[in-house]
Amino acid sequence: MSGEVSRDWPDLAGRIEGDTHVLPVRVYFEDTDFTGLVYHANFLKFCERGRSDFIRGLGIDHRSLENPGQGEPAVFVVRRIEVDYLRPARIDEVLEVVTRCEDIGRATLVLAQDVCRDGVVLARLKASIVLVSKAGKPQRLGPLVSEALERFLKTRG
Repeated sequence: MSGEVSRDWPDLAGRIEGDTHVLPVRVYFEDTDFTGLVYHANFLKFCERGRSDFIRGLGIDHRSLENPGQGEPAVFVVRRIEVDYLRPARIDEVLEVVTRCEDIGRATLVLAQDVCRDGVVLARLKASIVLVSKAGKPQRLGPLVSEALERFLKTRG
């Protein structure tokens, strides 16, 4: 295949649909435990990818946060996470991590996430994400983040 992207190939960073970001994830052998089910901590990894790609889908590049034109370098970190495991997932299944922005504060985002298989919720998470400096000090969501979130909220309706 040349440098052209096939329309049949899914976007590796998922897609934004209305007020959600949807990331497809295939379950591999390495994701499972000795019972053949997805190991519980791997749901957290799937959701981390969903959060990262949600932010990327809004046009916020992690490198631009680490090397801003002005201000202190910053990164997003998880402050708190709640998880409800509802049903198991198995090897070779294709899951979807559905991410929604539930709340926006001055330095914090609260993201609600569902890990689904064929529309059935397998795990439900709520994560509080904080923007912090490299030294660990909370930072206000600057123009880069605020403007991207405003655009997203406007498209939400």
